[in-house]
Amino acid sequence: MKLQSWPLEPALALAPLLRGWRHEWDNMPELVQIGFQPSKPAIAGAPKPRASVVWIQSVTLAWMLAEFGVSAYAAVTAHSPAMLAFGSDSLVELLSATVVLLQWIPSMSISERRASRTAGALLFVLAFVVAAIAVVSLALRLRPATSYAGIAITIAALIAMPVLAFLKRREARRGKNAALAADAVQSATCAYLALIALAGLAINAAFHVAWFDSVAALVAVPILVKEGRSAWQGHACGCC
Repeated sequence: MKLQSWPLEPALALAPLLRGWRHEWDNMPELVQIGFQPSKPAIAGAPKPRASVVWIQSVTLAWMLAEFGVSAYAAVTAHSPAMLAFGSDSLVELLSATVVLLQWIPSMSISERRASRTAGALLFVLAFVVAAIAVVSLALRLRPATSYAGIAITIAALIAMPVLAFLKRREARRGKNAALAADAVQSATCAYLALIALAGLAINAAFHVAWFDSVAALVAVPILVKEGRSAWQGHACGCC
């Protein structure tokens, strides 16, 4: 029986095609990996924030709006430099919390470096405002009146702001976010200024010592300058 031989030309013609298929099969992991790349962001931006960070900053914004309104009312009605300084701090803290949130809004995104520097600049502004108000108060020998609204809002701030500062420090350490760390400093500073304002209002109401709140407010200025410098340089504060 004579065996029929198959022509080799078609097989030789298919050899390059088979080798190409084998090459593509061997490199299939790379092709699969490339296929998954479009799911990643094309432009690296700020990482998506934790839900707790958004919640903390939202609570801060709502609280600082209320705190600023009550403080401004108390400062005007009682002619209190300490309450004016405290209200200024509330405004700066409001702006600082807004800056932190802007890092994660796509249409208004801002880099962490810029956010940190903005928060540092706000700390410098706060230090200047506190110092200016205290010096003017001492120079003019202003005598603020008793303000029950001021006493109430400073007591509330003494309770709320340390809690917010602690939560922000914790999230700043987890996310290594210098802007959020600087915002935590401002929350702690707000509690400190609330204590100063409360002491000034209480002592003035009880003993009529009008200059006490102005002198105490000046003590906060070096702390604000130090923490503002740290934030401007992009370092988390020592307390964070």
